Amino acid sequence: MEDIAVANRIRALRKLRGYTQQTFAKKLGVSLAVLGAVERGVRRLDPKLLLKVMVALELDEQALRKQEAPPHPRTGFPHI
Repeated sequence: MEDIAVANRIRALRKLRGYTQQTFAKKLGVSLAVLGAVERGVRRLDPKLLLKVMVALELDEQALRKQEAPPHPRTGFPHI
């Protein structure tokens, strides 16, 4: 379940930072298919990709794995 929460958080934060999937995948140096699988929770983040995501989103691992709801991409407030 944590993987889905992290996947949702990555997607929400990516959108909040203004990245499309295509531009974010390019920034991370991965294919669009890999990023899509990560955001759906189908693929786990390996340590190298986790580090790239954290740097790109300006987060630490603790913030990425927070259990609270991710912010809504448009409002910045948590989803209800």
